[in-house]
Amino acid sequence: MSNAPVVLLSHEMLSPMAGGLEAQGYRVARRWALEPEAAGNVRAIVHAGEIPLEPAFLASLPRLGLIACVSVGYDGVDVPWCRARGVEVTHARGLNADDVADHAMGLLIAGWRNIVAGDQLIREGRWTATGRVGARPGLKGRRLGVMGLGHIGAAVARRAEAFGMVVGWWGPRAKPEAPWPQAESLLALAQASDVLVIASRADAANRGAVSAQVIEAVGPRGMIVNVARGSILDEDALIAALKDKRLGRAALDVFWEEPTPAARWAEVPNLVMTPHSAAQTLDSLPLMVAQAHENLRLFFAGQPPLSPAP
Repeated sequence: MSNAPVVLLSHEMLSPMAGGLEAQGYRVARRWALEPEAAGNVRAIVHAGEIPLEPAFLASLPRLGLIACVSVGYDGVDVPWCRARGVEVTHARGLNADDVADHAMGLLIAGWRNIVAGDQLIREGRWTATGRVGARPGLKGRRLGVMGLGHIGAAVARRAEAFGMVVGWWGPRAKPEAPWPQAESLLALAQASDVLVIASRADAANRGAVSAQVIEAVGPRGMIVNVARGSILDEDALIAALKDKRLGRAALDVFWEEPTPAARWAEVPNLVMTPHSAAQTLDSLPLMVAQAHENLRLFFAGQPPLSPAP
């Protein structure tokens, strides 16, 4: 094993991958316990793409040639910086789109139809002959706007159509092949939507793009669902709008800070949350891990990667 290629796990959440990597003949190092000698030999990093990888840290790994993100997203990695220094970046391209879209629709329905509130009402003994959660509009005929029509956004749109919703979308690039109309701007999409689903890839250009203005455009009868990245949504503005009833409801799987502090959400009404788990299924995870393994194999074989970051 002393001559085996050194692969670095960037975060403790990736620890379960260590055994599989060692079985493939790699020597596994861990960033949280990295010895200087091992740092000098790191050839590749296995990474969770939402976690920042600081250029200063990457520069301390002189033999680094690959960052293989197990996730679809890679917003924690400065891809141009890496490629300018000969470091390739890969990701899990399109492998969890259906599962994330399922989760988005689950959040949408749970929040829109007061399912979580109804569960709490029963558990707290508040269901009486006259005490029920209030009646809500159905989904058929409601307007759903998708921010970002990639693999996940398109999967959400198809599912929304199955519920009889009217779909529109917005993204920074035209997609003539898309069967749904593209709005002129994110603000225009928000103004035209009963439900706005954030499904775009996070980058510097869309940080905070779902701003107070966009949130208020969705309005007191509308809903925002975020299954993309917390950085895209102005979280403080969302909290204020929910408390002031300028936004009707929201559902979040991702947050500015993760894990997010419970106290931050204690008094926020009409909100459903899950702990960044949209992609966590027994179907998607093995595929994502396998693609990271294949990108490692190709890198060490001197071949082009299977799924380079765009």
